[in-house]
Amino acid sequence: MKILVLNGPNLNMLGKRDHKHYGRLTLKKINHLLEIKAKKLGVKLLFFQSNHEGDLVDFIQKQTGKCQGILINPGALTHYGYALRDALSDTKLPVVEIHLSKIDQREKFRKIDVLDGIVIKKISGLKEKSYLLGLKILVDYLKKQ
Repeated sequence: MKILVLNGPNLNMLGKRDHKHYGRLTLKKINHLLEIKAKKLGVKLLFFQSNHEGDLVDFIQKQTGKCQGILINPGALTHYGYALRDALSDTKLPVVEIHLSKIDQREKFRKIDVLDGIVIKKISGLKEKSYLLGLKILVDYLKKQ
């Protein structure tokens, strides 16, 4: 079983961003923790990060037939990334959305989530644990299918 792990804009800067919202770990470290968890769960991961919505859309379209699910932290695209939403929806794959911070308790514009309605689960506010819990939920969901 293969899972896409996608990260949107500015997540390449983790470790340097506001620690209160995003924690102290780099994306490389989070990916390492995910690899350890994936090995225990018996799944393979394919990682991709981009600051550009079109690059994420292209990657999703190229990889859809080679994976069974998607774990995504869309970053700021959460609030306006309609092309990303359409690409995820078009895959017909189960998607788990994750956020390091509690986006619903932050600025007003962050309360809009264009992925609402297409994800099987949204996890936020657990910093790097959001990724680990999201992966577990997605794998459990896939194993039940």
